[in-house]
Amino acid sequence: MEVTIDSKLYQQALTYAQQQGLNLTSVIENFLVRFVGSSKNTTEQAVPDVVLSLLGAGESVPDEDLNAREAYYDYLEQKYK
Repeated sequence: MEVTIDSKLYQQALTYAQQQGLNLTSVIENFLVRFVGSSKNTTEQAVPDVVLSLLGAGESVPDEDLNAREAYYDYLEQKYK
């Protein structure tokens, strides 16, 4: 199977991919996944590095305070004492 792409569009996409720190193949695959609505392997989708860097950040909140509102109000009380 062969796909042809306009050379200007290819260069723009390649530049975009490089600016984002990605390769062009992953950019095209991500677009197609969003366009089609499913991926070839939905169970093993990569978690972005930004999300991984946030794991474990901050203090844990009790399970019953799912919105962390109580924790947030406690934080504000301590901050503005």
